[in-house]
Amino acid sequence: MRPRTDIRQDQYVLAIDQGTTSSRAIIFDRTGRPVSTGQREHHQYFPRPGWVEHDAVEIWGNVREVVAQALAAAGLNQDSIAAIGITNQRETTLVWDRRTGEPIHRAIVWQDTRTQDICRRLARIGGTDRYQRRTGLPLSTYFAGPKATWLLENVPDAKRAAEAGHLLVGTMDSWLLWNMTGGTEGGVHATDVTNASRTMLMDLRTLEWDPSICEQMGIPLSMLPEIRSSSEVYGHGRRRGLLAGVPIAGMLGDQHAATFGQACFDPGDVKNTYGTGCFLLLNTGTAPVFSDHGLVTTVAYQIDGHEPRYALEGSVAMAGSLVQWLRDELQMFASTAELQQLASEVDDNGGAYIVPAFSGLFAPYWRPDARGAIVGLTRYVQRGHLARAALEATAYQTRDVIDAMRAEASLDLKELRVDGGMVANDTLMQFQADILDLPVVRPQVTETTALGAAYAAGIAVGYWHGEQDVRKNWQEAARWQPAMPEQERERLFRVWHKAVTRTLDWVDPDTAGS
Repeated sequence: MRPRTDIRQDQYVLAIDQGTTSSRAIIFDRTGRPVSTGQREHHQYFPRPGWVEHDAVEIWGNVREVVAQALAAAGLNQDSIAAIGITNQRETTLVWDRRTGEPIHRAIVWQDTRTQDICRRLARIGGTDRYQRRTGLPLSTYFAGPKATWLLENVPDAKRAAEAGHLLVGTMDSWLLWNMTGGTEGGVHATDVTNASRTMLMDLRTLEWDPSICEQMGIPLSMLPEIRSSSEVYGHGRRRGLLAGVPIAGMLGDQHAATFGQACFDPGDVKNTYGTGCFLLLNTGTAPVFSDHGLVTTVAYQIDGHEPRYALEGSVAMAGSLVQWLRDELQMFASTAELQQLASEVDDNGGAYIVPAFSGLFAPYWRPDARGAIVGLTRYVQRGHLARAALEATAYQTRDVIDAMRAEASLDLKELRVDGGMVANDTLMQFQADILDLPVVRPQVTETTALGAAYAAGIAVGYWHGEQDVRKNWQEAARWQPAMPEQERERLFRVWHKAVTRTLDWVDPDTAGS
């Protein structure tokens, strides 16, 4: 089949958003508005305390299904699609056999903490910052490299098969691209600079795999995908697929895609995505800024033929997932709408604070020894106070990261652009503006993760004409101005820090698996 290169006015761009809890396909028009959507959740596996896994074969099947749903809902076929963009849950790591296309183990999810011993072992030389000045990342269970090491060391015969050249490793973008472009029949094994920058294996300056780090982690270079820009044609849909011949032309990790979709193209632009976790990216321009305040340095995005743009990032492990835990495991309420109603019925948190360190604390603390806690309880506290404390926990963690960004970069932060499922909660958004003393702005299109991947793909094939079209399409929907007195703001934040200290040093040899 001859790949199509012509772009018609009546075409659209399809984005595949492979997330932590579900996979979605969204079709966008030229104005950046969603036309149709398909979505399907996948199973979460928790085989041991601290372990989180996904079935990559299930996810690949779900992706095909949601693409079909989106096309059918809009009455379209592959001829109506100008390009495909992929965005994905980052750091979730998979190893598969290039001969059969079968994973050797379930994918290890970004939240998983099983690689703590590997990180300690690597930190014996140079400490947790051993690779930071090359990769921008501290040694942490969060990132993909140690997860690949664990798979090679713990799956029978994996090391031998890898050294023989039979195995491939990648994050979920690589897995989807490989399957979409043919799999065992010539599938393209590639990743983009944003996902590569989350592995702890890529040199941020050269944008290439670092051979010495790969050797120290025991990962053969032959397993790794080719590193490409975030916006170029990587390959075309496989011949017998729903999207046969359609160029796959955009790939970004989910938070980078949201940054792109929010038009955060200038140094000082900052966005926060409120999803399973909370992820803030601050555009720092064309040179990496290495952090001394608990932030990670990452590639924000790169358009083919242009210099990469870098960012400082602060990652919060638990945001929406805290709400899910209260709803599903504790059954404190039946829906997120009920949570907002409960939180709105009280004026404050009643003195209660929830620190959701279920997988340790991420930025700016990087304390894998921390575990979750609810503190400040009295008989006065009732469900509404705990509901509000759950929302406030996300805002406090965001303030922790924003304060680190203000200390790190000499950039004037004018506003915080927000997206993700939790931004529909007005109580949270107002409290966020109050505790930051910074305006919070929500765009008209809140599906910015999928939208960013669509923009990257569309720019690569000429459907959109660069960043200027993204800026033109972006529109403000709501703005929250800070209104809390400074004394109250700082008092609340001071007590939050007291609550955080109660979670530290919880994991010891007797509780290491918890």
